[in-house]
Amino acid sequence: MVMIKTDHGLEPAHLVDVAPPCMCSERPRLASFEVVRELTEEEKDRYAHLVEQEKQAHAICATLIGKHELEMRLVRVEKFFNGSKMIFYFTADNRVDFRNLVKDLVQEFRTRVEMRQVGVRHETKMLGGLGTCGRELCCASFIKKFDSVSIKMAKEQDLPLNPSKISGLCNRLLCCLTYEYDTYRRQRKGMPKVGKKIKLGEEYFLVRRQNPLQESIVVSNEKGEDALLHKEQWQECETLKTERPVRKEKKVKE
Repeated sequence: MVMIKTDHGLEPAHLVDVAPPCMCSERPRLASFEVVRELTEEEKDRYAHLVEQEKQAHAICATLIGKHELEMRLVRVEKFFNGSKMIFYFTADNRVDFRNLVKDLVQEFRTRVEMRQVGVRHETKMLGGLGTCGRELCCASFIKKFDSVSIKMAKEQDLPLNPSKISGLCNRLLCCLTYEYDTYRRQRKGMPKVGKKIKLGEEYFLVRRQNPLQESIVVSNEKGEDALLHKEQWQECETLKTERPVRKEKKVKE
């Protein structure tokens, strides 16, 4: 374990591994914090005691929440290493008046107390867990900022629109839907769209499916037979314009 410099002073941290060099950028990757030194044996004992204090504070705060009948769910308790402040993270559907709760917590722990409301994504990030892929949650391992995720990203990648398939433990759309979204959009550019009629040589085909990563399309001819066209083949084809049906003008009675 090492001691790092934060906005509120020195805090202990686990040194997991040495970060590999970033191969996709010419700029050197800078750390988001500064490692000061290794922990002393006394500081290691203080840290172990600090973890136990956070667990006890969580239990005490949960009891006080029930006492005041507040509609909120306590997620996590964080106590600064120097003991100057405690942060209680919670989730709630509506605005909560926790002034009396804060008074009781200050009287109990004799330190500064902050109640901080977080969303369901941040709650999952704090609690951690395993995703449907079997790996540790991205938000709990490396994601620092949550990007907006939309159902359009799942459609672009031809994923099933079943909520149970594209939602995470937080019951929100998977963060990983953003990882390959730009790649799929870039690969689809120039490809014949699904439902369009194309002409290759003297034959006419109907586009059934796109395979963006393989840069190929699945088409069917007039006999209903399917065929796979690779990039060098569909680039030579001609996309036929579909004729729009002519709308009949309504006669206005005079």
